[in-house]
Amino acid sequence: MANFNIDSKNARTYDAIVIGSGISGGWSAKELTEKGMKTLLLERGRNVEHIKDYPTTNMMPWEFAHRERMPKAVVDANPIAASCYNFKESSAHFFAKDDEHPYIQEQPFQWIRGYQVGGKSLLWARQTQRWSQFDFDGPARDQFAVEWPIGYQDLAPWYSHVEKFAGITGNKDGIDALPDGEFLKPHDLNCVEKYFKEKVAQTYQDRHIIIGRAAHITDAKQIHLDQGRATCQHRTMCERGCPFGGYFSSNASTIPWALKTGNLTLRPDSVVHSLIYDEKLGKATGVRVLDSNTQEMIEFYAKIIFVNASALNTNLILLNSTSSRFPNGLGNDNGLMGKYVAFHNYRATVSADYDGFLDSTTDGRRPNSGYIPRFRNVYKQETDFLRGYAAGFGANRSTYNDKNGMGEELKESLSKTKYGGWHVGSHMMGETIPKESSYVALDPNKKDPFGMPMLRINIGYDDNDEKMVKDYMEQMTEMYTKAGFTNIRTHDNHRVPGNDIHEMGGVRMGKDPKTSLLNKWNQLHSVKNVFVTDGAAMTSTSTQNPSLTYMAFSARAVDHAIKEIKAKNL
Repeated sequence: MANFNIDSKNARTYDAIVIGSGISGGWSAKELTEKGMKTLLLERGRNVEHIKDYPTTNMMPWEFAHRERMPKAVVDANPIAASCYNFKESSAHFFAKDDEHPYIQEQPFQWIRGYQVGGKSLLWARQTQRWSQFDFDGPARDQFAVEWPIGYQDLAPWYSHVEKFAGITGNKDGIDALPDGEFLKPHDLNCVEKYFKEKVAQTYQDRHIIIGRAAHITDAKQIHLDQGRATCQHRTMCERGCPFGGYFSSNASTIPWALKTGNLTLRPDSVVHSLIYDEKLGKATGVRVLDSNTQEMIEFYAKIIFVNASALNTNLILLNSTSSRFPNGLGNDNGLMGKYVAFHNYRATVSADYDGFLDSTTDGRRPNSGYIPRFRNVYKQETDFLRGYAAGFGANRSTYNDKNGMGEELKESLSKTKYGGWHVGSHMMGETIPKESSYVALDPNKKDPFGMPMLRINIGYDDNDEKMVKDYMEQMTEMYTKAGFTNIRTHDNHRVPGNDIHEMGGVRMGKDPKTSLLNKWNQLHSVKNVFVTDGAAMTSTSTQNPSLTYMAFSARAVDHAIKEIKAKNL
């Protein structure tokens, strides 16, 4: 019988385990398998195969029972998931429903989740900007959070590495606060956006309007063709899953690439309960998994473990990984795990009208918009709030049809689209400050449907956020006014934290094990064979969309892990 046990354990033993198949987990799996590591990729949700499992990707609007609008009963049953702009008939199947994984809101928090192979990489907005040295220097300069253990130069080659593979569209803009990358040909600003860009450049030296940088293939290179991906068709139906692989997702890119190596075992329907820690060896030896179909608890083993379950689930799993050595969570010697969580503030928008360019309009669709990089407190502290904000910007011309007349006259009127004036709009994306009072923790009594402790979330806005919202509205109003825009309207939508879907922190990187959980290589300070490269690792948030940085962290950490294994340090 002992031999059977040994055989069983051997069959469940790998060189590496990756927890989570979203953007960072997919990259971890790709890099590990390319380097010859037999890798187990665990995903708590169902399997989703590229193209095959995109049921709505080619459906026409009239093929949906409610023209993509969700029935009231579904919205009422899922107030958290339904708060997301992408929760609609064509994409709701890629969202975790509210009752699938309940949690406790000590303050209002909308935790948006995608539980399937590929995770939220099937749903993300695909905006990809590099961090600058200003972002990494922020905490040390402004005395919030702790000092980052790395800088831009540490990550720059890894940004290039992942950009070339993923396919990123953008311009070489030469902006200090937003480093250039490895770009495919850019999308174009329309005439009103270009006009605003020119007016801003004439008035301000430190403010820029650029076309956004996005994970869309605008000019497929051989590396993209080798992945089986094609140029973006500008359908702007990305949340359904792209059958062309025109935008980057784990499903279209990293996971198939990893499978082709022959070194990947993909296991969906696997809810990770905790990591196994061996006190004699002083390292993690495996992962406990609850099979969501059979309810069986299974253990898998590996030399190294990458935790990429998404920021809050990564916190949950590590906090739940207790032992006599780590009674408060794996690697949590300082008691800081789950604390200093931050997010992006999307609360404010500013819109207006413009009377010019009435001889022009737009044609086709563009899966991207204009972007205004951060310009507040970049080189020095100049406001009464810390850090700053970036912003989206776009312009479009309203359309309508004349509905007067009857019969042939009405048909003729309806067939001819008429144009109104131009509308412009902007939304902010502000950096929030990590605080000890912003935390997630395990509830000592309440359990979720899988018997795991429910997560308590206590994350909210503060005075710094309020001042930032006010400043954004004032500055955009000033910029709009100088550009000649009219009917300027500011709006604070008071959206709840979490709805930004950019929660970060809780297992932050740092130089000192007393004040951080991870070192400069994304390793737990006290458990060196465990790596965290998703949003949980973030020390601060900057103003940029975070996914590109997670990709770069993942590739960099795998490279270091393999070198350490070869040097027999892991």
